[in-house]
Amino acid sequence: MRIFFLFFILFVSTFVSAQKTEISPLPTKAQLAWHENEFYLFMHFGPNTFTGKEWGEGNEPEDIFNPTELDCRQWCRIARAAGAKGIIITAKHHDGFCLWPSKYSKHTVRESKWKDGKGDVLKELSQACREFGLKFGVYISPWDRNHPDYGTDKYNDVFVGMMREIFQNYGPVWELWWDGANGEGPNGKRQEYDWRRYENTVRQLSPKTVVFSDIGPDIRWVGNENGFVGDPNWNFLDTVGYKRGIGAPANDTLNHGNYYGKHWIPAECDVSIRPGWFYREAEDNKVKSAGKLFDIYLKSVGRGANLLLNIPPDKRGLIHEADSAELMQFRKMRDENFATNLLKDADSYYEFSQKDLYNKPLLLRGFDTSSAYYGINLQNFIVQLSQPIKTNCIVLREAIHLGQSIRRFSIVLYSNDKPIGEVQGTSVGRKRILTFPATTITSFRVYLEDAQGNDNITGIAAYLIDESLVEQ
Repeated sequence: MRIFFLFFILFVSTFVSAQKTEISPLPTKAQLAWHENEFYLFMHFGPNTFTGKEWGEGNEPEDIFNPTELDCRQWCRIARAAGAKGIIITAKHHDGFCLWPSKYSKHTVRESKWKDGKGDVLKELSQACREFGLKFGVYISPWDRNHPDYGTDKYNDVFVGMMREIFQNYGPVWELWWDGANGEGPNGKRQEYDWRRYENTVRQLSPKTVVFSDIGPDIRWVGNENGFVGDPNWNFLDTVGYKRGIGAPANDTLNHGNYYGKHWIPAECDVSIRPGWFYREAEDNKVKSAGKLFDIYLKSVGRGANLLLNIPPDKRGLIHEADSAELMQFRKMRDENFATNLLKDADSYYEFSQKDLYNKPLLLRGFDTSSAYYGINLQNFIVQLSQPIKTNCIVLREAIHLGQSIRRFSIVLYSNDKPIGEVQGTSVGRKRILTFPATTITSFRVYLEDAQGNDNITGIAAYLIDESLVEQ
């Protein structure tokens, strides 16, 4: 199939351009690499796995943790087969139990009967991730309902020491996940977290690690635990005056980002495959279906965010068969529905996955600098097909290393020269998956409103996906 592209680009007038001096935020190299990971697994695992609680009290006996069949290689085999790029493990949840034998705590795997106190989940998982080519990430809650120093300045030393152990003994750590929870400890004490010191520790020990929290500094919480990001989704966020946990931006702000935000802090969508975050046998028949996971994918990755899907290991220390089955079907759905790019034979077209994507032009460009469109650059291009195609999905990709400048767009579908449908949107970002009722077209035209005068579209594709998976 041969496709010809025509560009007609309108630029703001020289006067308007001269007045615009503000530069929007740009991602760091580490953030750019993070965007490309797209989908990876969360694993909530610890004493709660055996008690059935979501938030442990901190007084659970260490011996309750005893996953006699624990196999981190099984986790990684399933993760890789599911197309996940990495695993983030709850190394320490709010109950304070450490999945490694930390010298800063007496509430760890060392005190349990698992492997006679000689086990180390972080060691086994970090090694398995390296073996299977997966990225290794760590969740560590600053809230600690067990540690006797919690609620004092000394606890900040404890938390920094724990992070040092993790980076020095189990690195490289690709993503560090901070939960902002700060609840009452067993003695009614509240901790004043030294976040600046925590950040400095991470930057010193592992500058390539991206850090997640309500307000970053690198990745932001999406404002819900349902797995979807808002539409529009801006990779920008303002953080001045806000704190992690209580004092964070409103959930709606986290869900959408700030249109004129000062920092590049993209959204990560966390959601569990089960109703709860930790394993419960009673939820074995309540695992989200592959179809539901596909819908979540469209509303997270398909809106420019990353998807962090929680798959909690069971009491054996294994991913349960019910979870694995839906993960494999979810992978099959993605592979089948995005297998055939109907535009792949285009002249001057480059696949999204090329390593040198950002170094190659997508299309030849023509310029007209004589016109302005309300102070916003209106760019458009036409995709003319050599034969009709049936499609219900168009994917756009923005060259986010140049920023996120597309503020509104529309796609008009044509049959011969007659417009037969239109799809409208706002943000694009790393990947924008647009679905609509299946339509047979001979061409389509994309209109981009760009606030900065950059032609940032670096990829485009069209697919015909299972119509039962598309919201009508």
